[in-house]
Amino acid sequence: MNAFGERIGWPAALFSLKCFAAAMLALFVAFSIGLERPYWAFLTSYIVAQPLAGAVISKAMFRVIGTLAGATFAVVIVPPLVNSPELLTLAMALWLATCVFVSLLDRTPRSYMFVLAGYSACLIVFPDVDTPQTIFTVASLRVQEITIGILSGSLIHGVVFPGSITNLLLARVEAMLRDAERWSHDAIALDPVPGLAQERRRLAQDITELHQMSVHLPFDISRLAPRVRTVRAMQDQLSLLLPLGAAVEDRLAMLKAASGGAVPAEVIALIAEVRAWIVQPGEDRTERTERANALIDRCAALEPAARADMGWADMMRLSLFARLSALIAAHRDCRDLNDQMATHSRQPVNPRVAELLEGRRNRELHKDYAAAARGAFGAFVTVALGCALWIGSGWKDGGSAVMLAGVFLALFSASDNPLAPLKGFMIGTIVASLLGAVYGYAIMPRLDGFTLLAAVYAPMLLVLGTMMASPRWAGIALPTLLGLGSPVLLSASYISAFASYVNGTVAQLVGIWFAIIMAGLLQSAGVERAIRRTVRAGWNDIANRATLMTPPDVRGWINRMLDRIALLAPRLAATRKDSGQPLYDALRDLRTGVAIGELRQLRLDLPVNEAGPLTDVLKGVSAHYRTLDPDAPKSAEPDLLADIDGAIGDLSHNPSADVRRDAILALVSLRRNLFPESEGYRTPPMIGQPA
Repeated sequence: MNAFGERIGWPAALFSLKCFAAAMLALFVAFSIGLERPYWAFLTSYIVAQPLAGAVISKAMFRVIGTLAGATFAVVIVPPLVNSPELLTLAMALWLATCVFVSLLDRTPRSYMFVLAGYSACLIVFPDVDTPQTIFTVASLRVQEITIGILSGSLIHGVVFPGSITNLLLARVEAMLRDAERWSHDAIALDPVPGLAQERRRLAQDITELHQMSVHLPFDISRLAPRVRTVRAMQDQLSLLLPLGAAVEDRLAMLKAASGGAVPAEVIALIAEVRAWIVQPGEDRTERTERANALIDRCAALEPAARADMGWADMMRLSLFARLSALIAAHRDCRDLNDQMATHSRQPVNPRVAELLEGRRNRELHKDYAAAARGAFGAFVTVALGCALWIGSGWKDGGSAVMLAGVFLALFSASDNPLAPLKGFMIGTIVASLLGAVYGYAIMPRLDGFTLLAAVYAPMLLVLGTMMASPRWAGIALPTLLGLGSPVLLSASYISAFASYVNGTVAQLVGIWFAIIMAGLLQSAGVERAIRRTVRAGWNDIANRATLMTPPDVRGWINRMLDRIALLAPRLAATRKDSGQPLYDALRDLRTGVAIGELRQLRLDLPVNEAGPLTDVLKGVSAHYRTLDPDAPKSAEPDLLADIDGAIGDLSHNPSADVRRDAILALVSLRRNLFPESEGYRTPPMIGQPA
């Protein structure tokens, strides 16, 4: 029995059973109160279905808000423009385009709300535009039908063996910590460890996944759910690990090179202890913190003093111990925050956690304005051109085709290649049309009552529901399920109208076909262009940040770049090219941005007459990144290297030890990121000494 369960997958089977129960409940309620189009309740229950209860509730809430917004727009816009089809078409196209644009910039599960607002208006307006006097009734009925589907789905998935996001999130956080600790352990090894690139890519994706899951957390049914601000603080500390670990890795390699291939004994001993602590931090918080603080103190004690006659090897030691100290602190904070999540208490487990939770805000994500504008333009042209063809041809069911084309363009506008899911929908709709013909004209004429309807639908819905739980088959299973919710099949009373069924099916297929054509013409920019846009966005971000005179937002920069790295990884994999070097370059850009933030803060702290060398360096960095082209990579100009060395020489004479240390740390990081192949910095000869 267990083997059979494992083969079919009990979680998928349970998910399918709950989906079926929710759909039948929604359909029964809609039939019972005499709603005009009960199939909307059926369809909605499947659309909002999620394996996790919190995701169902959050998706349901976003859907209710989006549906209400779309219905309100329809009620407001149709009466005054119904006699001006050109203006009504323009208004609908603009509304859908605006909603698509906003949803593509949001890039969280909340974006579903904006998409819903856009295509709900299409669902309400296009099928009933011939009867504008009933638009309020139609809109209110659609809202009722959709809300019944949402409530049925939320009730069944939230009550019957509910899957908690809290349990999944806590398990994932524990696994992410293990991944991060293993990566740091390998990154700071004295000798290179194979597989670091894969571990680095997984860590960046883990941080993005954690952000996506945390959006659903406020809606989880578990009373033990951790606070969102704790998850945000965890994301911030995890985000620090990649640049810090990569910096330690680089400084160790440089220190070996500067010391003739040998590593000083005290460094070997310290690295060994840090690596042992990272992978075995211990469960006792007090003991773990004491060990971490002792290692941080050793790093501080080994740091050479920043001074004017400092050699390149000493600069590497200074940078190594400073970054290693920060890396240890970040891992300590990650473990403390994990304890905070596990306590299920709002009281901070220690004063450090209280500091980390103070003033948390949402995670900054990469925003692709060009892709959002292209998606919005595609939706606008599809609706406008579709309406022109519909009105010009006089095809009665053309409104349904335009409606579906608009819906599909909105749904798949976030995809780099919308043609793939659209083709899946075409296949699923064809299968559903054939199945629907069998159900509608061979089985249903023999049925009497809701119980028999549910019984004959059950086998097919349960099979498709199980397939929907699989990423491999969901793209075909969902459209097939939606096709079985045809208006002809699930109406208040059986109507043997084969011609209407055929016309409706033809309209669906034409709508999908039109969406495929328009997506191919307007939205298929391709993965390669998406990669170039993402890389260029990071460079533009650096160029702009370098010349700002405001306090730096290093945390926001790290979050945006890690999000870009997480976006790049699957896109590079889709091109089937070696993704190692592009991801390494993105990580180098991330560290460059961190160094720029440190230099900007130092420039703000210094008197104006002492900050000149830093201004020259930052302007040079900005100019370099502003001229970079993904198709023609080039190295930074030697003049920028001279400016960096000049700033090191100038600021290493500053009377303040803190200024000397901060300047050398940031400038050395920048030098290593932009000029990794150059020789080490050479201290200018003192006056009176031979060069």
